[in-house]
Amino acid sequence: MQVNYLQSVVAVLVLLFATSCSNTNNDKPDSVPAVVYKKDTSAVVETKQKAPIINITDTVTIPGYVLVVKDSAATSEGMSKKMSKIYDSILPAFAKNHKIEIEGSRMAWYKKNTAPFFFEAGYRVNKKPNAKLPKNIIIKELKADSCVVAHFFGPYDLTYRAYEALNEWLKDYDKKQRGAAYEIYIGDLYDANGKKNDPYKVQTDIVFPHK
Repeated sequence: MQVNYLQSVVAVLVLLFATSCSNTNNDKPDSVPAVVYKKDTSAVVETKQKAPIINITDTVTIPGYVLVVKDSAATSEGMSKKMSKIYDSILPAFAKNHKIEIEGSRMAWYKKNTAPFFFEAGYRVNKKPNAKLPKNIIIKELKADSCVVAHFFGPYDLTYRAYEALNEWLKDYDKKQRGAAYEIYIGDLYDANGKKNDPYKVQTDIVFPHK
């Protein structure tokens, strides 16, 4: 997701899957997409709600490899369904077949926030696969580079505030963004019993590499 789009980001809701959940709950959809719904337009519409918690940390990226599927979708709903399949089945199956281990939380890079959507969804893995990769699967190598991270707690439709805060931080400390921003989905919207978690206790990390 390019910086010039970030301040207009609005998502309808974040739907993080709970893989261990087998119970039915009236508040939980039958099929829970893995990530967020984003707006099909760039219009910003914010309902009145409690401010999110945003903690900013200047740190260093943990080096390693990220196994990524590159894809696109015409609508936000289509993107969410595709990302759900990537996280739930495509990447786990690929990792199992090639004897590599998935490590850490779901990660995503977005080229822009409006339709059509171009995105990359992936997991950290313990090593590079030896086999030739399919056309739509790539390996990203993260190096020990400087980055600033917004640890965001709150409804996903308010994450644009975290992007604003990160841009302000770069300006205040005379830093420049280096490389694309990405998101790490650490928390789940639902617990193991299918009950919605408090969004203000669900963590999303937004990472800006900088120089």
